[in-house]
Amino acid sequence: MDALNRNSSFQHSPSAPPEPGERPILFVVVGPTAIGKTSLAIGLAKWLGCEILNADSRQVYRNMQIGTAQPTASERAEVPHHFVDFLDADTLYSAGQFEKDALLWLEDWFTKHRTAVMVGGSGLYIKAVLEGLDDIPASVEIRTRLQQQLKESGIHPLLEELERLDPRHFAKMDQANTQRVIRALEVCLASGKPFSSFHSNQNAERPFDVRIIGMEMNREWLIDRIDSRVEQMIQDGFEDEARSFHGRAHLNSLQTVGYREWFDYFDGKLTREQAIQAIQVHTRQFAKRQMTWFKRMEGINWFDANDRMIAFNWVMKCCAERGWSPEPLDGTELI
Repeated sequence: MDALNRNSSFQHSPSAPPEPGERPILFVVVGPTAIGKTSLAIGLAKWLGCEILNADSRQVYRNMQIGTAQPTASERAEVPHHFVDFLDADTLYSAGQFEKDALLWLEDWFTKHRTAVMVGGSGLYIKAVLEGLDDIPASVEIRTRLQQQLKESGIHPLLEELERLDPRHFAKMDQANTQRVIRALEVCLASGKPFSSFHSNQNAERPFDVRIIGMEMNREWLIDRIDSRVEQMIQDGFEDEARSFHGRAHLNSLQTVGYREWFDYFDGKLTREQAIQAIQVHTRQFAKRQMTWFKRMEGINWFDANDRMIAFNWVMKCCAERGWSPEPLDGTELI
């Protein structure tokens, strides 16, 4: 009888294989940097009995653990994380490639499990998995040339060229985001077509359902968390980590908040104190851009990052609607 009860309990677990015709659920955790996405995702994954798919365009790279705030070794020991710390910094990796790789992983995972958790702050990576992207060309040679042009002449010549090649995209994009300017120009020059022509606005069909948790908090509190995190990163050795990449500062993977400011300090353009302050300011600006992106996304259920139990209860409700019963919470997952 006990064995029968255990088997019945497993059949109703979100970690069990899907029943015939049953659609698995991908729970997605999004929000700005430093808000606590990783810890919430770990708690959810432990509760659901699943693993974590990481959706961060910089955490994919090796030896950038501190500057990209990768999940720590102890966090990854608690729950396996995928697509973290697996590429060399000189490897070109796009949202389109992530879409293909992540969907292959999910296809295999969902043959044996009803749920998975995806977490990240890279909006385009999230969109790629949930909605799909058009097949957008890439050229390392063109990108490298544009990055060199940016370094030598600044952003304005690139903006002028993008406005000429794709005025539609130019009018609506964040023109202060140099990475996006370079990416759009790269596509225009590699394909001979406007970057905007590759956005069909037709969502791809997925063989799983999606439930999205958005984390938000008072902006002043988030600013405090960002500043504290930067200070902790410096104590953890961020400066030395950045210095190890100084000779490869031109790489696309290193056109990232934190590393760029350290490189300016190493090059004598900033004092150390100015570099640290710039990292904090630019990280706040990055967090604001992330929130702008996610607020435009449809289907996100927003929760106060300071009251995670409400998010857990919502996930419990999503599972209960399917007749799935996660393990009861004892509170430790919320710490």
